[in-house]
Amino acid sequence: MCPDGSFMELTECRIHVPTEHMQNIFGQYDSYMKKIERSFDVMMIDRDGEVRISGKSDSVKRAEHVLKQLTGLSERGNVIQEQNVDYAIAMELDMEMSTGNKINQEGETGEQRDILIEIDKDCICHTVSGKPVKPKTLGQKRYVDAIRDNMIVFGLGPAGTGKTYLAMAMAITAFKKEEVSRIILTRPAIEAGEKLGFLPGDLQSKVDPYLRPLYDALYQIMGADSFTRNMEKGLIEVAPLAYMRGRTLDNAYIILDEAQNTTPAQMKMFLTRIGFGSKVVVTGDASQKDLAPGTASGLDVAAKVLAKIEDIAFCQLTSKDVVRHPLVQKIVKAYEDYEKADERRQTKAKGGREKRRS
Repeated sequence: MCPDGSFMELTECRIHVPTEHMQNIFGQYDSYMKKIERSFDVMMIDRDGEVRISGKSDSVKRAEHVLKQLTGLSERGNVIQEQNVDYAIAMELDMEMSTGNKINQEGETGEQRDILIEIDKDCICHTVSGKPVKPKTLGQKRYVDAIRDNMIVFGLGPAGTGKTYLAMAMAITAFKKEEVSRIILTRPAIEAGEKLGFLPGDLQSKVDPYLRPLYDALYQIMGADSFTRNMEKGLIEVAPLAYMRGRTLDNAYIILDEAQNTTPAQMKMFLTRIGFGSKVVVTGDASQKDLAPGTASGLDVAAKVLAKIEDIAFCQLTSKDVVRHPLVQKIVKAYEDYEKADERRQTKAKGGREKRRS
């Protein structure tokens, strides 16, 4: 019985799940199935290749759709991970809260329901080990589409959202298809809150630690041997941002990583290097600046100055687009909530001080 005294309408649906996909979809010790049960307050029972879902009508339909999407992903050859389950559940809950998205009698919303399947169809390339590189969330899919459709794209968002990795995959794909003649990867050489002192070795050895994340992505997607050969030919360049001054970069795929650590002057310098036939992706996380206190970020200024220019796109990724360990998503969300609350406290305190002065 419901709190208002009315009786709860319970329903049950049955879904056929191929036996060979059950372990993949349900997870170890049925952990994924239990997560779906908790999220939608339903009961799920497996009986000889058939899953029975019982509970409130809307909840059953939402759980059913999550299960169908995971089955579709599994049938496409994907190894279902906790992130896939969390994202499928989150999308259903978001639709539930959104206006105009009530489930109809057929169990569908007014929007496209098989979003995860559509996202999974977009394969950018394969790693050297044969693993496909694909967007995994709607935010990542929009980011990849924006890169395809625009000359300059700003990918903004927290750690783990695939900003740099997806941009690197797009660059390598364009390079292999000969759409560009070279790849240029750059980032500002700024310590992340600690002094590294005088590093040993030649100039390349001194800047390599700052560029290591870019090397890691290149090795995984392109392979160390292929990367080394192309780098020796000058077709792939990995360099600090300061090396970009005075150059004109034609027919190149250029990625500026960690752009939140640029100054406005550096950002202007970088964007004015772009020549004909080039494509640029700028990535950054405004919440992880390592600039000196009081220094304006070139990324923040660019977002204001360039927002209305055609052929420049800004893609904002969020904690929902984090594709690392599920705990990373929770950490990012916790920091977002803390920073928003702290900003509200500061605004309230500032308003109180101004009121006392008046």
